[in-house]
Order: sequence, then C-alpha cells, then structure tokens
Amino acid sequence: MKTTQENIFSSKTLTYFLQLSETMNYTQAAQILGITQPALTQQIKKLERTVGTNLFYSVGKKLKMSDAGYIMLKTTHQIYDLLNQATDEIQQATSSTTGDINLGILASIETKVFEKFALELYKENPDLVINFHMLTRKEIWESLENNKIDLAIMYLPDESIKNWKPYSSKKIITDDLWLIHHDEKKAGRKKVKIKNANDRGWVMYPTEYYLNVALREMFKNNMVDSPHVQARFTMPEQILNFAVHAGLNTALPKSYLLNVDLDELQNKGLYTAQFDPNITFDLEFVYRKNKNEIPRIGRFLDKFDEFLAKKDYFSRLTEKD
Repeated sequence: MKTTQENIFSSKTLTYFLQLSETMNYTQAAQILGITQPALTQQIKKLERTVGTNLFYSVGKKLKMSDAGYIMLKTTHQIYDLLNQATDEIQQATSSTTGDINLGILASIETKVFEKFALELYKENPDLVINFHMLTRKEIWESLENNKIDLAIMYLPDESIKNWKPYSSKKIITDDLWLIHHDEKKAGRKKVKIKNANDRGWVMYPTEYYLNVALREMFKNNMVDSPHVQARFTMPEQILNFAVHAGLNTALPKSYLLNVDLDELQNKGLYTAQFDPNITFDLEFVYRKNKNEIPRIGRFLDKFDEFLAKKDYFSRLTEKD
C-alpha cells in the first residue's frame, strides 16, 4: 500500500527526525525514543524519499546533516511553534478556575511549599487540577518546547540553554547551597571555605543535575579537587538520610534545610554552614512567552505570590546569617 505524505509527516516521524538531529547518532536516538535502530532508520529513509533528498550523510563514523536537513529542521521547529501558539490561543479562552495545570519540577527541588500551595488552591477551586511532574533539566526543556508542561520550576542561570527567545521567567526566591559535614571542629563556623569541605567522601545528586554541576564548577573555579562521590540520589531527603548513616558530607539548598530540624541533625553528628565563596542561584518559574496570559496560568502565578506573602515561607532565606 502506498504511504501518503500525511502519514510521513506525522508527529511521530517529525519527533524521530528531531531526536536524530539532536543526538546525530542513530543508536542513541533510538534508545531515547524507545525503538529499534532499524525502525528509526526506516522512518528517516521514508522521510528522505518524501522530500526527495538526503537529510543526513556520513563522514567516516560521524553523522552529518545536509543543507536539506537544516531546512527540514528549521521548518519542523516552525511547525511546533505554530502548534504551540495555536494551543496557547485556544487555552486563553478557557476559565481561570477549571482545567489542568502541568508543572514540570526539577527533581532536585524541595516541593513541600508547592504541595501546600496546590492543596490550598484545590480547596478554593476543586475543578482546577494541578499535575506535578518531577523531571530532569533536559526533560523540562523538551516538555516546554512540546507544550507538555505549562510551568517549569527550576534553578537558574542554566548555561546549557542558548535560546531564551521563546521563554519567560519569574523569580520565586534566591537560594544558596549549604555544606553539611561531620567535622565537629567546624561546628561553630557559619562559613566554610571550599578547600576545607573535602575532608571525606560525599553523597550527592546525579552527575548531570544542576546542583551537582554548580558544585563541581565551584570546586574547579577555586582550584580544588572535586569531592569523591560515593553515592548519588535524586531527592534531597534521600541524600541527607544517606549522609547521616554513611558518615559522608553533602551539600543541599538552604530552602530545603528550612524544613529540617537542625538541632536534631546536630544530635546525629551533622553540621551546616555556608560555602565560602557562596554558591548562589535563583529558583524561578519558566514558561513559554505569553503563557501567563492564559487565565488559569496567570491566576496560578498571582495566587502563588499571595500564598508566599501570606505564609512567609521563604522569609528566612533573606535574613542575614
């Protein structure tokens, strides 16, 4: 049966093309997509037959994109932009108190404040559904691009993102990373120099996580060897629990430590201190431009501001140490 152009230019085929253009490796792209390499190759070949020319070519073992491929890539992005724009325009006509709001939250972020806010908002508007998605940085940006999430909650600045034109951001708080250590001699210090934080093994976030990258860069910039990491976890409570029982150092956001009983922590032999120099970053909402004009999204952001002002959850972050 003859395959139509409508089938060739399906969302699935374009997604396959975009993934291959990102990795420039058939094996990696197929693994990410969860399909076999021959299946991916077949779809790309069908797409190339439809447009009448090669979109990719090989130089030795390296895959390169042809001029036609770059045109196709630009056009595909334009298609997704139009679809996202259409979705946003349709959603702008909807109610501010009904429907779904999808939050993409960086997996390393403490969520208690957002959970409490979601509960309060639900009690006020039971027809408004708040969906939490704990994601990696890469998953967040892919979900924003494909309109799968409305708002991302993440740490900035994010040097991995080069094109900010389609996005806007709204600051929640300025946060910083605190050292958690076992050295009783440093127990009374409010600040500990980077070079003195590496006296034992560490438990930390996965290698590609934002806070792990920020910490590694700080060690590098201060010409200090990176900590020897003996375990990695995605959630701050997992990291802290492992640090307690394994006798390891770690570093966690101050916003998370606000929800921890520091006296109890000290009774377990762990102490906290700021790094010197400080490791600072912003926690922000990130969303596609004009997304906040959708009634339920704009109202969500306004209500969150009211919630923080009323509850004063982050007040201690701005107090002098």
